[in-house]
Amino acid sequence: MIAHRGEHLQHTENSLAAFEAAAKAGADYFECDVRTTSDGKLVLMHDSRVDRTTTGTGAVAEMTFDAVRALAFKPPASAGPVPTFDEALNLARVAGIGVYVDVKSATAPQLVDAIRKNRMQERVVIYAGKKLLQEIEAIAAEMKGMPEARNASTLGDLLESMPLRVVAFDANDFKDELIAAAHAKKAMVFVDRLGSADNETAWEDAIRRGADGIQTDHPAELVAFLKSRGLR
Repeated sequence: MIAHRGEHLQHTENSLAAFEAAAKAGADYFECDVRTTSDGKLVLMHDSRVDRTTTGTGAVAEMTFDAVRALAFKPPASAGPVPTFDEALNLARVAGIGVYVDVKSATAPQLVDAIRKNRMQERVVIYAGKKLLQEIEAIAAEMKGMPEARNASTLGDLLESMPLRVVAFDANDFKDELIAAAHAKKAMVFVDRLGSADNETAWEDAIRRGADGIQTDHPAELVAFLKSRGLR
């Protein structure tokens, strides 16, 4: 059970408060979005710009760490400063929850160094493109890279060229033949059930068709649903 951007309905997305709430709700992972500041620090922000969720303006890639860190989240949230990737990993280790890392902008050495420093190698999945995942594998074969399935051709190439343990799916590529192909290679299937598909009917369908993990905006509700089905 993966909490999309943490528990962000009652808390600011990608905040430590949202991650803490996801852990308390019983999530197995929280998802976070990683970007790099102009001076090479890893921070958490979904959008390329800080405008939507903070009181500041500008692109993360063009701002220093100190400038990003000085921002406040927009009211009514009171969630502290924009977190670093290190802070999220440390929280996860202490709380006993995994981290689903959506790489927006970061290098393989940056990611590997942070994950290893926080001793989270076994509790992290890294969602990224093939090139970056191959770079990570070359220096940290123990880590779980997770590319998007996309289509039969792309998935076939990924499964043949990389030792994948997890594959990501969304509403467009969550198809029975692709699910079967991933499972045939012993890879787990993590699927997004977001937006209009984030409900009990869609969760039931995902489980029936072979999903091993579901990403949701409603972590507490999904946990309750899984418990009602005897799956937790």
